[in-house]
Amino acid sequence: MEDILMFLEAVLENIASFAIVLFEFIGVGIIIWSGITGFIKWLKRDSHTGIYLARGLAMGLQFKMGSEILRTVIVREWKEIATVAGIIVLRASLAFLLHWEIKQEEKEKHAETAE
Repeated sequence: MEDILMFLEAVLENIASFAIVLFEFIGVGIIIWSGITGFIKWLKRDSHTGIYLARGLAMGLQFKMGSEILRTVIVREWKEIATVAGIIVLRASLAFLLHWEIKQEEKEKHAETAE
């Protein structure tokens, strides 16, 4: 029975490790894509550039936060858990600020179009 549990733990650890790398890759890809297209929109003087860029950054951070949550599955020491928790808090704070900024810009855009 103990061998089965060790095998299942190893499988879970491998799956989680793969998913962590995959989510990190997706998050970085989204952030890079949003930055490049946001810059192009800025060059074209698109009025929605800020909202587009903030949404892209928020989405990228969500994937990166998902990878950190998965990382809690494979960490074994309290020191590692504290580090991961700190990263999660930091990324959650950034995501909250980005969502707040999006709402503020949408309110401003809505107020401009209403006038």
